[in-house]
Parts: sequence; structure tokens; C-alpha cells
Amino acid sequence: MPRRILFIEDDDHMRAMLAISLEQEGYEVIQARSGEEGLREFEHGGADMVLVDLRLPDTDGFAVTRTIRRLANVPIAMVTASGDTHDVVAGLEAGADDYVVKPVVAKELSARIRALLRRAAPTAPESTTQRFGNVELHREAGVVYRDDKEVALTLTQFRVFCELADTPGWVVSRAQLLERVWGYDFFGDDRLVDYHISGLRTKIEEDPSNPRLIVTVRGLGYKLVG
Repeated sequence: MPRRILFIEDDDHMRAMLAISLEQEGYEVIQARSGEEGLREFEHGGADMVLVDLRLPDTDGFAVTRTIRRLANVPIAMVTASGDTHDVVAGLEAGADDYVVKPVVAKELSARIRALLRRAAPTAPESTTQRFGNVELHREAGVVYRDDKEVALTLTQFRVFCELADTPGWVVSRAQLLERVWGYDFFGDDRLVDYHISGLRTKIEEDPSNPRLIVTVRGLGYKLVG
């Protein structure tokens, strides 16, 4: 069965052109012109991945992303007219996994989609539980606990945490995290790593502004301690 991609975008020309490109690569593309239409399509038939424009005629992509994220943990990439830091941060905080800046290049979009779908594929569970201070990582269950209470991480935040937990005390560079978590480096953006690290800290650190578990090593990357 072809992978089903829901593309929510009000620019008819851009949406149609990119849909044709993705269909030529074997994807089934469901097109929606508005947030409301996109949510109806998702609730009706689901999707393996969602592309959503941040500026829609009836709502914004942030609200659509939050709603879809409550319904399922599928990969979501937001499409933005600029690489504006505020929009990117707000989109990732809403639950998006990645972002693409207009004008969208078909080759880049395809690479990002392949990477997101690849890392969303189920893998054999690892019977590993690790503890870092008051935080516990249960890989086999796909959950993280802080003070014995489950923390609601996105798929991407969980993957980033697992990569850091693979080598506790060792520095993992941004480039390494991009390659291991997102599955690409040429199209990668270091800001993606920083945004998701920030989101992780907000959820697991006692004081996110003064992190004690996920530590920045200036000029090198991040390491997990505790």
C-alpha cells in the first residue's frame, strides 16, 4: 500500500504541483484547501504523514497541528513562508516534527518526507530502562517519566532523548543528531535540534533555563548527564 500523505495548503498551484511530484514517487496524496477540510480528511481516512501550511484561510497551521497531534502521533511537517524563528518555534511547540520554507523545492521536500517516514516506522523494542536523576526512560514502552509521572513527549523529542541516552556523559553534535534522528544532513537545519532540545528541557528539567540533565557543550553539541 502506498504511503498516504495529507497536504493541507490553500495555494492551489503549489499544492497541485507538489502533489504530482510526490505521486510520481509512489505516494498517495490527499489534498485539502483549508484546516477544516484537512481535519475532516484526517479523521475520515488518517494519514501516514501530514504537511500543513501555517497560513490557512479559516484557521492557522498551529491549531491544525495541535488537533492532529491529539488524535495521532504521525509525522507532521509545517510549511512556512519564511524561516521566521517565531513561527518555527511555535510550530514545533504545537507538535510539528519538521518544517519546510517556501518556495518549496520538490527534491528537498521528498528527502524530508522519506526521513520522517523512515524514523516513524516501528522497530524492534529494546528492553532498556535508564534513569537520569528524577527522569526515567523506558524505551520498550516508548515513554519517559519525571518524578514517576509520564511526560508527554512528541515522537521527535523521544528520539532525541534516546540518542542522547545512548551515550550518557558524551557529547553528541547537532550534525550527529540531525543524521540519526531526522535521517538527513544536507537538507538539515541546526535550529531543528536546538528547538527540540529546548522543548525537551521544558518537559523534563526542573529549571529549563538552568538545565542540569541536558547540558550544552558550547561549540560542540549536547550531552545527557545525571
